[in-house]
Amino acid sequence: MIIHGPHENIFYDKDIGPVILSDWYHGEYFDLVEQVMTPVCAVISYETIPSDIQQFAPPPFSDNNLINGKMDYDCSLIPAGGPSCTPNAGIAKFNFTSGKTHRLRLINAGAEGLQRFSIDGHKMTVIANDFVPVKPYTTNVVTLGIGQRTDVLVKATLPPDSAVFMRANITTGCSTANQPNAVAAIFYEKADRTKTPKSAATIFDASKCGNDDLTTTTPLFPFPALKNAATTLNLDITFGRNATNHSLWFMNGVSFRANYDHPILMLSNMGNNSYPYDPQWNNYNFGSNSSVRIIVRNHLPFASHPMHLHGHNFFVLAEGQGTWDGKITNYPATQRRDVQIIQQSKDFTTPSYLVIQYDTDNPGVWPFHCHIAWHVSAGLYINAMEHPDKIKQKVIPQTLVQTCRDWAFYSGHDVVEQIDSGL
Repeated sequence: MIIHGPHENIFYDKDIGPVILSDWYHGEYFDLVEQVMTPVCAVISYETIPSDIQQFAPPPFSDNNLINGKMDYDCSLIPAGGPSCTPNAGIAKFNFTSGKTHRLRLINAGAEGLQRFSIDGHKMTVIANDFVPVKPYTTNVVTLGIGQRTDVLVKATLPPDSAVFMRANITTGCSTANQPNAVAAIFYEKADRTKTPKSAATIFDASKCGNDDLTTTTPLFPFPALKNAATTLNLDITFGRNATNHSLWFMNGVSFRANYDHPILMLSNMGNNSYPYDPQWNNYNFGSNSSVRIIVRNHLPFASHPMHLHGHNFFVLAEGQGTWDGKITNYPATQRRDVQIIQQSKDFTTPSYLVIQYDTDNPGVWPFHCHIAWHVSAGLYINAMEHPDKIKQKVIPQTLVQTCRDWAFYSGHDVVEQIDSGL
């Protein structure tokens, strides 16, 4: 589905539509989550790693990488008794017209893989991130964390009989993948579609497990962030084991776990905004504050996190290593989006940081979490409550109320198997 805004001063000839990049796992999702949530086994043990995280359950490695749901796979890699496999199943194909400008809507819809997207022999002009229009800038590679979207324009500058590959590469230094490389074919109007493209891949720097530098990305329509937010929250991301030796992620020392029987929005609507006996809900009540600044610190050098806030586009004020110096990048034209990667820390004593800010103009209880499936499964999540006084005034749709009644009846008669955080 493509939703067009009311006005857009971007010229292009052809809309190619969504280009969906996704890591792919042969195992069932439920089985993969069980693997992540099993008690720890000895996987790494280095003297430089703190003792509380020297052992952890191995994350799943993706089996393939797909562009619009397609990519060939070497079936000889399937173990005996494994799933059925079709060799040379085919790759996705796209059409370019020489001399024309094409719009591609890139989406990382995967579970874990950080994607680098490129087109052989072509430059791309970035025009939007997460549906927020940006001042156009040219690049040869686009980085997308899980859940991120980037719109690009590509001028078809080659002769009409050309054929090239577009590529999606999972950066193995940032993600876990057995087969990280995906290709799709782009055929110009007079190209021989029976032949495989022979184009050379673009060379780029994949050393950074993060997005483009904030200095390169500014919104087309700037809305300056307040230099001093009404309230500030410091959030520390850590990793460790609980009493049953399960590997969990923590935010400010708490690993999130939902209670399906008690949705916080419904509790707040009924006037209950305090949960002292349920700290695992990791709820932060920001009251009537008009704006919120969150300073996230990642203390782990082996994992970056695409952090996503529901209900808002946020300002990305700053990112880096060590301690934030208080300077806002590109003020007053600060980048806005709804997913931003916080990079891995420099080491175990020097955290990385990400500073975001948003105006509380949408009363509700909004998740703020890592978009990597296994990380949020293991608790990397908080609830951000804003304007509970206005939540109480909301009229909850009857369909939602009935859904809660139906769930209460079901859970009252059946055992609900919740093997992870519940998101």
